[in-house]
Amino acid sequence: MTDITIPGGKIRSFVERIENLDTELLELNEQKKEVFSEAKAEGFDVKILKEIIKLRKQDQDERDERETLLDLYMRAMDTAQPEGAAKAA
Repeated sequence: MTDITIPGGKIRSFVERIENLDTELLELNEQKKEVFSEAKAEGFDVKILKEIIKLRKQDQDERDERETLLDLYMRAMDTAQPEGAAKAA
């Protein structure tokens, strides 16, 4: 049998660090929920706040491209005939 030394202390250290980070993430997520609840209580739309956060994570080029495509698609829908009208013609 091969004599392999497994560094148990090192493994335990990694596991405990990951567990601590998981605990911190749970606490941070709870704090995030509290901030959203506070904003909602003051009359702000949480969906819009989340959208703003999402947009701020994107760089300006990504935002511009997204807005351009959204505008293009909306205009295409506005100029298209409804499905029923196209079939009747």
